[in-house]
Amino acid sequence: MIRVSMRSGLYRSAGSGSRSHRVSPPDTIWAVTQSDLSPRVVRRPIVGVMGSHADAHQERSRVVGRWIAGQGYHLLTGAGEGVMRAVSQAFAEADGRVGCVIGIVPAVADGPLQPPAPGYPNPWVEIPIYTHLGVGHAAGDEPTSRNHVNVLTSSAIILLPGGEGTRSEACLALRYGTPAVAFLQSRDEIPHLPQEIAVTRDFAEVTDFIVSRVTHGSSRTDA
Repeated sequence: MIRVSMRSGLYRSAGSGSRSHRVSPPDTIWAVTQSDLSPRVVRRPIVGVMGSHADAHQERSRVVGRWIAGQGYHLLTGAGEGVMRAVSQAFAEADGRVGCVIGIVPAVADGPLQPPAPGYPNPWVEIPIYTHLGVGHAAGDEPTSRNHVNVLTSSAIILLPGGEGTRSEACLALRYGTPAVAFLQSRDEIPHLPQEIAVTRDFAEVTDFIVSRVTHGSSRTDA
């Protein structure tokens, strides 16, 4: 039996290659232990934040970014402007944070060998993932859209106000079984948002949703 003491809690592992199980507070970090003598690999949950490219929604983005940083999670965005930049800045500037800002960078129309579009990645992205995929068309769920990567890589997702691209990521979250909650004043802040996506203006409900899904394991963290 191996005890792994983490900054945000104590985790117990049953042995080589096993996933640890949480035995203390609800902010979860999964630890994978390969052997008694090998370095321990910490797989932190990745919380994706999806929202408008044009409007930063600064107040909500700051609250979301700081909270994710405080949980010891990684942050994932689409690496662009608006909400993506604002939440990344808030996360990166949080005192004592241990996670990283991950950005999924789209290719321009001419292909991945060309420089990325202006604004990609924004200055707060620490780990840019350069892809051959685009930003997506109106539907946002075509195979050539990087939205698939955004959703599949996230352990859970927080949706902020946005347009068709954000709506498409909500639809993909339902398709792939990635837990998602919308932090909105009203459902209209994401036009045509699927009814299956929970909407709340109470940030405590958002955090409860994310912590419960990450703690008990989502389809992404169980992979």
